[in-house]
Amino acid sequence: MALAGSGMFTYEMSAGWSLLEATSVAVDSSDNVYVFNRGEHPVIVFDSDGNFLRSWGEGVFTVPHGVAVGPDRSVYCVDSGDHTVRKFTPKGELLMTIGEPGRAGPQIGGQPLNMPTHVATDRRNGDLLVSDGYGNARVHRYSKDGRHLSSSGESGTDTGRFNIIHNIATDKDGRVYVADRGEPPSTGL
Repeated sequence: MALAGSGMFTYEMSAGWSLLEATSVAVDSSDNVYVFNRGEHPVIVFDSDGNFLRSWGEGVFTVPHGVAVGPDRSVYCVDSGDHTVRKFTPKGELLMTIGEPGRAGPQIGGQPLNMPTHVATDRRNGDLLVSDGYGNARVHRYSKDGRHLSSSGESGTDTGRFNIIHNIATDKDGRVYVADRGEPPSTGL
């Protein structure tokens, strides 16, 4: 038995649990694991013991990148190659598409979406926050029905600027956490 981590974050590694090369993973309130990948079956759902439950999304995605599960159990899939965020039921029924499939917003132009990377939900009101990281260096806020509300950030390394936003998350108080893969400026130290 191989262990990883420490303290209350110690995990037992299960050999052969999944042999997928995933781009993103999310877990719903029932502990089902959604694996978003670039294989034949883009969304594969497992129970917490690693048993296959279902797959869906075949023929829908261009470049799967990020997946998140909202408080209402909706599954949000970010396609960086198609410049979209799609909302699905847990069984894969399409409910909404944000962005125009195949049409990128202007690169570093501020308008959504140009190669988005991830999505998070604001648990207080259901708003969606999209990290538009590869081609735009922005965070966009949408209402839960997909209406664009605001955009923040711009390209750069100073405060309030982003380089390559790769992931986004929120907490119960509405704080937004942004993971930027870009290099910070050299301090000369």
